[in-house]
Amino acid sequence: MFRRFAHLSLSTLALAAVTTTSAQAAPQPWTPNTKGNVGPGPTTFNKWEAITAPAESGAVCGNGSPYRFFVNRTTSAADKAKTVVVFEGGGACWDQNACVIGGKSGVLGATNYSGITTTHMNIAGIATPFAQRTALLQKVQTQSWNIVYAPYCTGDVHTGNKFTAYSDADPSKPLPYYHHGFKNIELMANWLGKYFPAQDKLLVTGFSAGGVGATAAYGLIRLAMNPKQGALMADSGPLFQVDRNASPADAPSVLLHNKIRDAWGLDGDEGLASRMIATFPTAGDINNLGSLTEGLAKVFPQDRFGQAVFQADGVFSAFSYVKFYPDIAATPVGPKRDALLHEKWSKEVVTWVDAMKPYPNMGYYVPYGRDFLKSHTLTTGTFGGTGIKEANLADVGVFVDNVLDPSQPLIRAYETGRTVQNSGGIVFLSTISNAIYALIGL
Repeated sequence: MFRRFAHLSLSTLALAAVTTTSAQAAPQPWTPNTKGNVGPGPTTFNKWEAITAPAESGAVCGNGSPYRFFVNRTTSAADKAKTVVVFEGGGACWDQNACVIGGKSGVLGATNYSGITTTHMNIAGIATPFAQRTALLQKVQTQSWNIVYAPYCTGDVHTGNKFTAYSDADPSKPLPYYHHGFKNIELMANWLGKYFPAQDKLLVTGFSAGGVGATAAYGLIRLAMNPKQGALMADSGPLFQVDRNASPADAPSVLLHNKIRDAWGLDGDEGLASRMIATFPTAGDINNLGSLTEGLAKVFPQDRFGQAVFQADGVFSAFSYVKFYPDIAATPVGPKRDALLHEKWSKEVVTWVDAMKPYPNMGYYVPYGRDFLKSHTLTTGTFGGTGIKEANLADVGVFVDNVLDPSQPLIRAYETGRTVQNSGGIVFLSTISNAIYALIGL
């Protein structure tokens, strides 16, 4: 359980909707295909049902094993036309050591390379209240809805479309790896469009790597399900505003973004970035993967979009900068390294928030920090310790309810104080997880 929590982070990705360059052939727009073989239909209610991707779909985990996602259909008559889709977190990778957890990269790696078992939800189901039918530590209104859970096993924040064989650490034993997160998203979106009845409400959410995945997948899922009301609440997976030609001084994540474009196959005819702009031409700029954030607000002006992150996030920031800045990598784990990470991270958070302000259907929720998971993720375990007192907001649950309520203006809250809050009911986990982080070098 602690290993799973330790890998809930994600390096900034950015799947942009962007104009095609002249060097590329024209990618095709993505359209739902709900008539093909996307796996079996649902048969049960109020329990987790595993849906295994057909082999011909290309939906696979890092080791090439078939991708699985999970469905828990409600028996509540009032909520049968409401669905929450939850994207799992779990790190990211673009080298041989990091792409198999337990390698030399330690926590800065990716989870579930070996595949998703049919019992995956026995552990994953406790990670976030959005994946729970009965509240354990935290209530949220979607617990009575249909719940769809998208596990993470591709190391590409649910966005890649590339096979590679990593040999940088050990050329004698190359690691075959499928970064097929985009294929997995396609398969699940088409399955939902085929087997779920017309929905009144749809919420797409996710934490860490899943926060990136939720934003990246939103357009595909919405097209396939065509709900009356759609909403996004992405937790701790910010797609920072980074032009590919920016200087690291102006946009510290540029080194990461340019690395993952190639490693995960984001560009090109079949890349997610290229396919998104072909589908939504007005959404963003191919040179700025982060433009997808506000691009969704332009494409779906009737929908509501929420983004949440901590200003003091020490996990996502580590993925974003440690491997790309030698001064940070050379600084021992502790307050000095945290300060170097925070300097770059806080700069990009401000730019990210500013980009959302022109769009009335975009909200944001940005407290400073809490004493759990190095201030990474607001919706894992419990919402405790995520309040913004100066705005009279008790916790991130208020923001979730606001995103789902079209009668209210969206909340835009950015804490000006530097308060690290107590996580309440999981304080015992905080102590243990912080000790584990220290041991593994984060």
